[in-house]
Amino acid sequence: MIELLLLAPEDRVETVSDALSFELGALSVSVEDADADTSAERALFGEPGMPAPRGGWQRSVLRVLFSSEEEATEAATLLLAQDWAGDVHVQSLTPVEDQDWVRLTQSQFAPVAITGSFWIVPSWHEAPPAATRVIRLDPGLAFGTGTHPTTRMCLRWIAHHAPQQAANWSRVLDYGCGSGILAIGAALHGARGIDAVDIDPAAVESTRANAQSNGVVLTAGLPGAASAVYPLVLANILATPLKLLAPLLCGHLAPGGDLVLAGILERQADELKAAYAPWCALGVTDAEDGWILMTGRRESRS
Repeated sequence: MIELLLLAPEDRVETVSDALSFELGALSVSVEDADADTSAERALFGEPGMPAPRGGWQRSVLRVLFSSEEEATEAATLLLAQDWAGDVHVQSLTPVEDQDWVRLTQSQFAPVAITGSFWIVPSWHEAPPAATRVIRLDPGLAFGTGTHPTTRMCLRWIAHHAPQQAANWSRVLDYGCGSGILAIGAALHGARGIDAVDIDPAAVESTRANAQSNGVVLTAGLPGAASAVYPLVLANILATPLKLLAPLLCGHLAPGGDLVLAGILERQADELKAAYAPWCALGVTDAEDGWILMTGRRESRS
């Protein structure tokens, strides 16, 4: 296979992707931020009440796979000949070694320890002998395999607080559930009445499938499915949507309930504290690799 690398502005990404996929024979097209890992990097996300995510970044890299160099060269030539493609540029044309992609993907996901006894284990691995609680989770279309610090911190919080508090977790909300990993983790630690919601239908389906494979009971749906108040509300998203969602999430938080937020960088702590101050006082309760976990408790009614 051959990988064609293109640089395109945001307003050309969708047009270029469609031309490559539907007219020029590309096997696949993926889009990345050309400014990733720099100060100009931008997150793309969508939340209720916000516009849909844009189709690309201000400077986007398109990674395009073709079966042969001839097909890739012809596609690039035809693409750049279009009147609207003057600001699209070829970066490289590189052979891609044939690999066993399933085995390669599996090799990137090993068992992940949350605590000494609580582990996330892909289906193709044996659980470690010390693991008394195990989430069986394979990488899929939805975010959340336990390899990211934000996911691990949320699961650590659940594991450490469950012995004293799980009896009170009669209802739990996992908002932005992704793969359902936090909802499943809460269920394995004694939570009941779990609602897992996400704006992405693929995440909802992934959560349902993962819950079934782990033998836990929960309800997965779109955000409108969350209509109750909950003693525990979990949200591992990003700082900007978390700020916008403060009234909604706190509206779902029962008096005396715990709020657990992740997807936040250390430098964003004060922004989150200010956003949630009308409802509860947030504090930093865990940190890993520049990410923080923020938690708060809504005051009980007197």
